[in-house]
Amino acid sequence: MWFSTGVKLMIKFTEVSKSFGPLLAVNAFSCHIKAGEIFGLVGPDGAGKTTIMRLLVNLIDPDSGSIIIDALPPHRFPRGKLGYMPQKFSLYGDLTISENLNFFASLYSLDPSTIQQRSREILRLTGLSGFENRMADNLSGGMKQKLALSSALLTRPQVMILDEPTYGVDPPSRKEFWQILYRLNQEGITIVISTPYMDEAELCHRVALLNGGQMLQCDSPSALKQIFAGQVVEVRADISDPYFFDDCRLVLDSSYYYHRFHLWTKEHPQVFQLLEEYAFNKDITELELKYISPGMEDVFAFLAEPRLGPERFGNQQ
Repeated sequence: MWFSTGVKLMIKFTEVSKSFGPLLAVNAFSCHIKAGEIFGLVGPDGAGKTTIMRLLVNLIDPDSGSIIIDALPPHRFPRGKLGYMPQKFSLYGDLTISENLNFFASLYSLDPSTIQQRSREILRLTGLSGFENRMADNLSGGMKQKLALSSALLTRPQVMILDEPTYGVDPPSRKEFWQILYRLNQEGITIVISTPYMDEAELCHRVALLNGGQMLQCDSPSALKQIFAGQVVEVRADISDPYFFDDCRLVLDSSYYYHRFHLWTKEHPQVFQLLEEYAFNKDITELELKYISPGMEDVFAFLAEPRLGPERFGNQQ
């Protein structure tokens, strides 16, 4: 385990807020991140993910609240122990992979032999061995992200901060990237990652669901799926109105995915029959209905857009 840190580190946010002019980007964000876990900041564009990342790596200061990393504020935490991969590829396209790594390592005053040894290890880990002389501009999107990750790993950080590292990357490359992250995590690195992808939220140990600068919930994916006091029904029908089921008393909340609804319903022995009767009264006669297990997409949709009343977290029988 050449990467193991052996450090029991915790990150703690306490009532952190940040505004940019009239825009409240992060509103009273509080959470703790345990040593050795993969922690996800999950939400759409504008949720506050990047702002939280930039606060964590001390690129900007909070307006209020506090951030602690291993009992230290971000500006006092050793620079080389915090690896940061920003949202946009920020290395040099007219340099090769090796030249980029050498340049980045020189910023931390690493000696040539250390750079060479660590570069070989990291390139092998990220699958870039054999491409050392390829220009960064000529890399695929997935390979560029691997290069950015490789650069951030040169100092052997205790914590990796990854801001939407797989955004716009093809599915096979996303899968490969996550395999690398799991390997790093097994070697002892704490990983904080932001993503808009709900399937990637499932891969984290715990996630903070964010929307509009506020945290909706923070827990493990499995625990978040247990918040539903009821059941989820998938409905497929030729319906274009996303609010079609809002007047159905059986339905606690709904989310719409173009001719497909996920309905959070009260438990009832005749739920399918009642939904069919409701749709029939609105001139919809053909429905496909089935029970489904809620996914993170459902959890986020139901938390972010509670349209059907304040009872939705109660035990509705």
